[in-house]
Amino acid sequence: MPEVGLLDPASIRRIAAELDLKPTKQRGQNFVVDPNTVRRIVALAGVTSDDVVLEIGPGLGSLTLGLLETGARVVAVEIEDRLAQRLERTVAERLGDEAAGRLEVVNADALQVAALPLDPTALVANLPYNVSVPVLLRMFELFPDWTRGLVMVQLEVADRLVAPPGSKTYGVPSAKTAWYAATSRVGTVPPKVFWPVPNVDSGLVRIERRAAPDVEASREETFAVIDAAFAQRRKMLRAALSGKLGGAAAASEAISRAGVDPTLRGEMLDVTQFAAIAAELRPAPAG
Repeated sequence: MPEVGLLDPASIRRIAAELDLKPTKQRGQNFVVDPNTVRRIVALAGVTSDDVVLEIGPGLGSLTLGLLETGARVVAVEIEDRLAQRLERTVAERLGDEAAGRLEVVNADALQVAALPLDPTALVANLPYNVSVPVLLRMFELFPDWTRGLVMVQLEVADRLVAPPGSKTYGVPSAKTAWYAATSRVGTVPPKVFWPVPNVDSGLVRIERRAAPDVEASREETFAVIDAAFAQRRKMLRAALSGKLGGAAAASEAISRAGVDPTLRGEMLDVTQFAAIAAELRPAPAG
């Protein structure tokens, strides 16, 4: 009897053996082997047949199949040649040629890809653990048309992505993600649904794209201030930013002009306050 529908543990191990694939920590490869988890992710993402879904790191195709079951089109970015070349065949075997026709596979590193064959409306992905934040920020920057998403990441990373100012987990990922979107944690996923089994839980983060803050500073200028503020996390802003302004006194003046207390630490500021400081760091216009 032919194997159809979503991948189960036996199917995943059979395809991996065919490809002589041994998942590596270097690429953060942990493949979902539980169809119910896949259906849960797709349902939480709210994917419909009208969507073009961007998936990063499809691996053996577990989530890809679940996304295609909705009738959506999927653009899957996969770095590993063997996996990229096998994915369309897996879809055709398990869901048929019509579903395979709605799949576009991009064999590339998500940290290097600069263009996609279709403009995505949503992002849904089991992001590789080791590069999840930089990949997400790059997808925000390069592809502005997707308006919502759901990502599965290591639980610690999920907490950082959704952390509000003032919390212990608030940091660079929290502040930079907030430039682009509102985020919320909508679930956890146990290690047992993956192969190989990781030693940590995973978190599901819902993403709702929003307009960038209405500020004078650019994203690049704001992000530079965020990086500087958290590079020395325990220091007050006036000390952490002194290197950018030639001393603590000048930094205090600029931060105060932005309406922020220079004795605060970076973990207390939201992205709009970082942007206000960035605007004050701009050189004065010539003339």
